[in-house]
Amino acid sequence: MPDRAILETFPNPHGTRDYLIEHHVREFTSLCPKTSQPDFARVRIRYVADAACIELRSLKLYLQTFRDTGIFYEDVTNVILNDLVSCCQPKWMVVETTWSVRGGIHTVITAQHGQPLPGISR
Repeated sequence: MPDRAILETFPNPHGTRDYLIEHHVREFTSLCPKTSQPDFARVRIRYVADAACIELRSLKLYLQTFRDTGIFYEDVTNVILNDLVSCCQPKWMVVETTWSVRGGIHTVITAQHGQPLPGISR
């Protein structure tokens, strides 16, 4: 499984204000646990930080650890959410994975932590 110890944070420079942080990862890869073939996805991470923000280099390295991991789409999305929430304790976070078409089926998985703040939609 991916190592969440790779993830780092830095102090939120504007902790008195709620604001939306959004990261887009266009080249995410994991392995299908049934076939060991690569699965390709885009990952969108949206959150409202509390005391800490996610450091981007560590996020990139963390996400790369999925390349050799046999894991279902649903699990990928929830593992990423769980690990990021554990890392930075956001007020709100949503992780959405959009997977390349396989067998004629397009899949999008969305997992959420907390309730969106007023004016911030999923």
